[in-house]
Order: sequence, then C-alpha cells, then structure tokens
Amino acid sequence: MSENILEQRIIELETKLSFQEDLLHELNSYVIKQQAQIDKLNALCNLLKDQYKELLLSLPDVASGDEVPPHY
Repeated sequence: MSENILEQRIIELETKLSFQEDLLHELNSYVIKQQAQIDKLNALCNLLKDQYKELLLSLPDVASGDEVPPHY
C-alpha cells in the first residue's frame, strides 16, 4: 500500500474514533440523567410506602371479623 492510502485510512479511523467518543459521552450523560430519575422515583416510592403504612396504622381495626355485633 502506498503512504497516501495508509494516511487516508488512519485519518478515517481517527474520525470514526472521534465520533464514537462523542457518542459515548452523550450516552453516558443520558445514563446519568436516567439514574437521577430512578433515584427520585425510588425516594418517592419509599415516601409513599411510609405514608401508606402510617395511614393503615391510623385506621380503626376493621380486620377482626370475630367481634360480636353491638346488638348482642
């Protein structure tokens, strides 16, 4: 191969590498944003779970069906 062809191939490879590096950085930023959203959603789920537990504890106990009705 001539030097000119080798130089063109090296330039082409460097160009492709540059585009791949840019794409990698862009994808990494998307992953970081998605992880932040996942963390926020997890925190919200935990908050809702805690509020649900508090709500259940504050309700009167209606689960016991063995109680005698008041007219007996």
